[in-house]
Amino acid sequence: MAPTLLVFGDSLSYHGPEGPRPSDEPGLWPNVAANRLGGVAELVAGPGWTARDAFWALSGDPRVWSLLPRADVLVLAVGSMDTLPSPLPTYLREGIRYVRPDPLRRLVRKGYLTAQPWLARATRGRPVALPAALTVKYLSKTLDSIRALRPGLPAVGVLPPVHRSEAYGLVHSARERAVVAIEEWGRVAGVPLLDLGGLVSDHVLGGHGNPDGMHWGWDGHRLVGEALAEIIAPMIGPRAG
Repeated sequence: MAPTLLVFGDSLSYHGPEGPRPSDEPGLWPNVAANRLGGVAELVAGPGWTARDAFWALSGDPRVWSLLPRADVLVLAVGSMDTLPSPLPTYLREGIRYVRPDPLRRLVRKGYLTAQPWLARATRGRPVALPAALTVKYLSKTLDSIRALRPGLPAVGVLPPVHRSEAYGLVHSARERAVVAIEEWGRVAGVPLLDLGGLVSDHVLGGHGNPDGMHWGWDGHRLVGEALAEIIAPMIGPRAG
């Protein structure tokens, strides 16, 4: 039986070396992993998604509800964007899209994007998109909610990767704290974690990924997908063959 991977992700799950790609692009890591396992990946993701967004998708997206009964593995690939500097509170930053008229919105967005690297450096990466304690809270809520419906569903999480993004002033001071918090959550919840930082560090910091310094090239996706498949294979047993 071909396994189905239900993947909650952020833009790292569907951005390639030149930008976003359709979710069925074979080179994206969810599909690399699924292909190695002889199955398929169902991706639920959005740009800048944090662990909180994944929980909101679970609780509010009817497509997710339709995927849950046929999922063989849950992949919680969120928590990475949570660690990024967010000089404006999320509700203000996300609210820029609603500014009217259009010329004013473009002006506000341009001003924020220009100021963001400087603000990230000036504040030493604080505040972040989502503090580590809230990342863990929403990972737990998502996992607990799904396991209430699918008690035996295997799950995998991730540890945040690194970046070299000028858009964030090359600042990533919150990553270490998030790694520690997510590692503890994974230990308590019994969820194995894929170390994205360890896998893509050379790829990203060596300038082999997307020019934005954050997203990955196809080699990075391949590394992540193959490593994920290795973690999942023992969980699903003969179905991986």
